[in-house]
Amino acid sequence: MKAALLPDRGVVKLVGDGARNFLHGLVTADMLNLAAGTARFCALLTPQGKIIADFIVTAAPAKDGGGFFLDIPRTLGTVLVDKLNLYRLRAKVIIEDLSEILGVMAAWEGSGAAGYGLCYGDPRLPELGMRIMLPPHLAPTAAADLGAALVESSEYEAHRIALGVPRGGVDFRYGDAFPHETDMDQLGGVDFGKGCYVGQEVVSRMEHRGTARTRAVPVRYDGAAPKPGTAIVAGDRELGTMGSTAAGRGLALVRLDRVTDAVSRGDPLLAGGVPLHLVKPDWARFAIPNDTKAAE
Repeated sequence: MKAALLPDRGVVKLVGDGARNFLHGLVTADMLNLAAGTARFCALLTPQGKIIADFIVTAAPAKDGGGFFLDIPRTLGTVLVDKLNLYRLRAKVIIEDLSEILGVMAAWEGSGAAGYGLCYGDPRLPELGMRIMLPPHLAPTAAADLGAALVESSEYEAHRIALGVPRGGVDFRYGDAFPHETDMDQLGGVDFGKGCYVGQEVVSRMEHRGTARTRAVPVRYDGAAPKPGTAIVAGDRELGTMGSTAAGRGLALVRLDRVTDAVSRGDPLLAGGVPLHLVKPDWARFAIPNDTKAAE
């Protein structure tokens, strides 16, 4: 088993009698039946349906004080707290950014139980393992308690990329992407059966009409890795942009209809001159033109 402290993650806490209903009315996942010790992947959207921030929510047991803890992109802590407070009005909820005292550790490639911090399984994919909120200085102790080797966060990044799971801020831009474009609909981040939330009409329309032409898609490459943000082209047409990379694997945000056209013409996909091959992960339910299976 491996474990890594994730320096890009922070923690926001919501507590109060109205916290559950408050969150439920705002985010893309159902919070009404979120049990203590479990987690949901979700996002806060603009009224136009674009992602302000995506995060993992877990509920703390009553014996530990209860409340909801948000595993967030650390750079978005202030933005997220300000947005939540904007919606708070008279709701009985207190919102705190705890990122200065709490961090997030991931543990994968094995199983175990830790006696430190708030533990929850990653709700996106079982292969992503578990996550633990804890003071960062306790990471070595918690890893030892799990029987896990404490490794650099770059190893977790390589694991995430190999699974094809997008990361906000590098594989897509916050404020500029819809949940479908970042595969949240594929990774349990959108509950299409729940009631209203901010941006819900746009997201539901994309789901029912099947209008998500842009997707974050895993890719394979040989040689030097294209830099994040590099344009992906086929012939003289731009298809998308390159995201994160590691060990011959990466993610790319591409227009699938344009990729289909390129494949039909026999034009190679290039990022900074590096050939790319699209890879379909096992969890993806959408079609990828001329795809290669992730296991290959």
